[in-house]
Amino acid sequence: MRKITAAVIGVGYLGRFHAQKYAQAAQCELVGVVDARQEAREAVAAEVGSRPIADYRQLLGAVEAVSVVTPTPAHFSIARDFLEAGAHVLVEKPITETSREARDLIELAARRGRILQVGHLERFNSAILAAEPHLRAPRFVECHRLAPYRERGTDVNVVLDLMIHDIDIVQTIVGAPVKTIDAIGTAVFSEDIDIANARITFANGCVVNATASRVSLKTERKMRIFEDDAYLSLDLQQKVLTVIRKRSPGEPPGPLPVTIEEQSLEPGDALKAEIDSFLTCIRDDRPPVVTGEAGLMALETAMRITEQVRRSRLERGETGAKPDVEAT
Repeated sequence: MRKITAAVIGVGYLGRFHAQKYAQAAQCELVGVVDARQEAREAVAAEVGSRPIADYRQLLGAVEAVSVVTPTPAHFSIARDFLEAGAHVLVEKPITETSREARDLIELAARRGRILQVGHLERFNSAILAAEPHLRAPRFVECHRLAPYRERGTDVNVVLDLMIHDIDIVQTIVGAPVKTIDAIGTAVFSEDIDIANARITFANGCVVNATASRVSLKTERKMRIFEDDAYLSLDLQQKVLTVIRKRSPGEPPGPLPVTIEEQSLEPGDALKAEIDSFLTCIRDDRPPVVTGEAGLMALETAMRITEQVRRSRLERGETGAKPDVEAT
């Protein structure tokens, strides 16, 4: 089987892992790793047995697939250039800085007949995959995504850095347009939003309460989903799914009027699954799990939350508060 030629653009903390997975993929040949920093590109290239490249433009027209793992402001121009050159693109989240840029990439990918996949990694989390068969009609969802503060990732605020993962998941499982959003938040260590809470109401009546923090003492990624006859608790970090459902009339009686099923799942490798899925979609000519449209939808909701938080900070007169983001 002919191997797909690929490259990774940006080999910092996360990009290095992308390079490792491509190098391990049987259906792929990792042609090069690109980074403006000589030390970074040479170290990763030596680790994965690939070629270090300073300027991604050297690879335009020379590879079939790329991962774009640069800071968010560079996503649009790099992804655009590779799509125009005929490559399939996996771009890390958030897809772009603005919804207009995201729409341009979606239109370009469609026009060129190329795959545009967005790196919403939690779609490949084993707890999310195990929960999918149990989901029917969510009524209320509660999300907590907490992490200690790190300088890495602060090129975007906590909504676009962390909460956007949960936004993507809930918009997928709820399957209805967003009706209203109420959000609050503040900066703590950085100059932008470090902790935020959003209450999202969907057109079908489902309500989501999402909290994201990058100034916590511990790491936590949990989601609780309430339906008319069931409660699902997902620990996305420890990979545990608990399903509590009303006991049906035909089931044997028990001490509680519910059945409780807890699954401790295999940790898996979500990034490997994401990249393998991307390569398989290229080979089989089928849409990716996380399309450009899904990335745009998550971005637009995240930007609405960001706008509300920034506006409230300005109204409170917080020092260093930024004006509203440009959403179009």
